[in-house]
Amino acid sequence: MPYTIGYDYGSESGRAVLVDVATGREVASAVFPYPHVVLDKTLPDGTPLGHDWALQHPADYLAVLEVTTKQILAESKVDPTEIIGIGTDFTACTVLPTLADGTPLCLTDRWKGNPHAWIKLWKHHAAQPWADRLNAVAAERGEPWLAEYGGKISSEWLFPKVAQVADEAPEVYDAAAKFIEAADWIVWQLTGVESRNACTAGYKAIWSAERGFPSRDFCQALHPKLVNLVDKLGTPVPLGRKAGELTPAMAARMGLRPGIAVAVGNVDAHVSVPACGIGGAVGYGGASANGVLVAIMGTSCCDILCGPEKKVVPGMCGVVKDGVVPGSYGFEAGQSGFGDHFAWLSRFLGAGNPGHATLEQEATAMGPGGSGLLALDWWNGNRSVLVDADLTGLMLGMNLQTTPAQVYRGLIEGLSFGLRQIIDTFDRHGVRIDRIVACGGLAEKNRLFMQTVADVTGRTIQVARSAQTPAVGSAIFGAVAAGKARGGWDTVEAAAQAMGGLKDLAFTPDPATKPVYDRLFAEYRTLHDYFGKANPVMKTLKAIRQG
Repeated sequence: MPYTIGYDYGSESGRAVLVDVATGREVASAVFPYPHVVLDKTLPDGTPLGHDWALQHPADYLAVLEVTTKQILAESKVDPTEIIGIGTDFTACTVLPTLADGTPLCLTDRWKGNPHAWIKLWKHHAAQPWADRLNAVAAERGEPWLAEYGGKISSEWLFPKVAQVADEAPEVYDAAAKFIEAADWIVWQLTGVESRNACTAGYKAIWSAERGFPSRDFCQALHPKLVNLVDKLGTPVPLGRKAGELTPAMAARMGLRPGIAVAVGNVDAHVSVPACGIGGAVGYGGASANGVLVAIMGTSCCDILCGPEKKVVPGMCGVVKDGVVPGSYGFEAGQSGFGDHFAWLSRFLGAGNPGHATLEQEATAMGPGGSGLLALDWWNGNRSVLVDADLTGLMLGMNLQTTPAQVYRGLIEGLSFGLRQIIDTFDRHGVRIDRIVACGGLAEKNRLFMQTVADVTGRTIQVARSAQTPAVGSAIFGAVAAGKARGGWDTVEAAAQAMGGLKDLAFTPDPATKPVYDRLFAEYRTLHDYFGKANPVMKTLKAIRQG
C-alpha cells in the first residue's frame, strides 16, 4: 500500500503526517517544537536584535525531518519501502542567505554573529522602511506588476527583506551567493538539488512566468547593490513537479529509503487548498476551486481564493496564474495576526487567566456586540487591505468594569470584521466568493469564533476534514511527484479528489445577528479608514517608543 509524507513548517514548530495515497487516511502524525522557536530578542550567542525582528535557526528545520519521520514510522509500523513520495510546505516569506552550496551563512563562523546572516521569518517586520521605499519607487516608475500585488508590496515579502540586508549589512549581501526561501532550502537538503517553487516566487518575490522578476533597473533604483539580486534568486519551477529524489545521506538520517520522490516546495496556506478536496478550475463532482475562499486560521490568517480571470484588488497579497491549482488565477490576502491575538491575551492575563473554556463560555453568553468593545485586529500589523506592518492594535470601549471575557469576545469580533473587510474588497472588485472553507487550529477548536465569522461575513463556513491541512496538502503534492506509475497520482486534481475533503460540519449565518453586526462593522470600517489612512498616530507612537 503506497503512502506519502507531508511536512508542514509553521512559525514555532514543524509537523509530519503519513497519509494513505488511495484514501487520504492519516495513518500517523508527529510534531516537533523548534528548540530555538523565534529569535526576536537575541541571537543564540547573545547578540541583541532590534525592534520587529523575527529570525529562525536552520538546524531546527533539519531536526523536524529527523525526529518526526522516526516518530511516525514507529507509531504506524509502516514499512519505509511503501513510502513513495514526500512533500513540504513552509510559512512565507521566510528567506535565508546561503553560500553557493546551500550552506546558510548563519552556520558559518564568519557570519554567525551577524543578525542579517540568519533566516528572516515571515513576520520579520523590521524591513518596513524598505517596503515603503519599494512601493514609492515602483509607483514613481509606473511598474506594471505593482497592481498585481494590490498596489503595495508588504514588508513580509522577499524584496524588502533583502534590501534591508543590502543596506544595513552590505558585507552579508555580498557574501550570499543565494537568497532562498526556506521552502526551497529544505527541498535542497532533501534532494541535493536546488529548485525554486513558482508559488513562493509568485506571491512573495514579485515573479511571474510571463515577465520574470522585476528588472535590474528597478532593483538598482531600489538599492544600488541589488542590481545583481535576480542572479541570486534562481529559476522558479511550476507546482506539482518532482524536484528530485531523497539522497542516501538524508534517507539514513530520517530512517527512509533513498530515491523517494520529493515534490517542489510550496507555501503552507496555498498547499491547503487541495487538502480541502479542491484541486482544479473545472473541478470534479462540482468541487471547483473558483469562488471558494480557503481561510487558513493559524498564528496569522491566510486567505486563498481562486478565480477564472486576473483581477486587480486593492491590498491583496498577489494574484498568480496557476499559483494555487492548475487552470485558475490564485489570489492571496490575509491578516498578519490571528491566533496570535489570543496568545497575547493569555500572556497579558498571566496568572489571572481564567482559561480558554471559561472565556469562550462567558463570551458566548454575551451575544453579538455584548462586550461593548470594538477592536482593530492589528496587533501584528495589517496585511490586507492596508498592507502596513507599522499599524498597531486598538481596543475601543474599555472601562473599569471590562472583563477578560469581554476582551476575548471583542478580539473575536474584530478579527471577523477584518476578514469581512477583505471579502468585501474582493467582492467590490469582481472576484466572486460563494463559500468559505476554514482550516487550522481556530477552525478546529473554537466554535464561537467560527459562528461569529459566519454571522459577520454572512457566509456559510465549512471546515477542512484534516486538522493538519497543510501537511496533508504537502502529502498530496508528494503523491503527484511520485506519479501514478509509482503508486501516486498524475495530477493535483486527481490527488485532491482522493486524498482531500471536508468535515460534515458547517456554520451557517444566524439572520438575527445581522442588524447588530452590520452596525458594528460600519463603525469598524470608520476606525479602519481613520487609523489606517487618515491619522498616523499608531506610527508616531511606534517611532517614539523606538527612539
